[in-house]
Amino acid sequence: MGQYRMASNSTPYKLHLTLSDTDRGVYETVRRTIARHPSETELRLTARILALGLWWHERLEFGRGLSDVDEPALWRHSLDGQVEHWIDVGRPDADRMTRASRHQPHASVLAYGSTDVWRENVLPKVRQLDALEIAVLPQAETDALAQDLPRSIDWSLMITDGVLYVGRDDAQHELTPEWIKRRDPAR
Repeated sequence: MGQYRMASNSTPYKLHLTLSDTDRGVYETVRRTIARHPSETELRLTARILALGLWWHERLEFGRGLSDVDEPALWRHSLDGQVEHWIDVGRPDADRMTRASRHQPHASVLAYGSTDVWRENVLPKVRQLDALEIAVLPQAETDALAQDLPRSIDWSLMITDGVLYVGRDDAQHELTPEWIKRRDPAR
């Protein structure tokens, strides 16, 4: 696993995330360097950071993302190198979500942006997938959080009762993801 080499045309961002997830009893300080692909928006980068906090695990890593379409935005490997959790951000198509949920024990999607058409046309095709969970970020709040991201991101993220409270600079942002589909806990 380890860190991936950053493509030469990617922009590095330094992340310092103080995570307090009272719902799961997780309290961590996370420091990572994130590669932002030239075509990646600040909104997508913000969604990747929120996904890191939402599904935090010590082995959770950023994938190459837009630089390698065969990798997710984030993933967690077992100690023997097997993918345990595949996490996409955005609005992946039904085939990608189906493939991920059938080949990994846990697959998640954190959707953002305008999701109406995606919900209507794509989600009915994946509702039966037990290993898949899907959450949608509120558009206006996520857009506000993503504006003018500095190259050195210093956030506090508290998750309590399903609400994400992000402290950024002198502002507090409150985001309540809508859970469209929860993973079957028996899997």
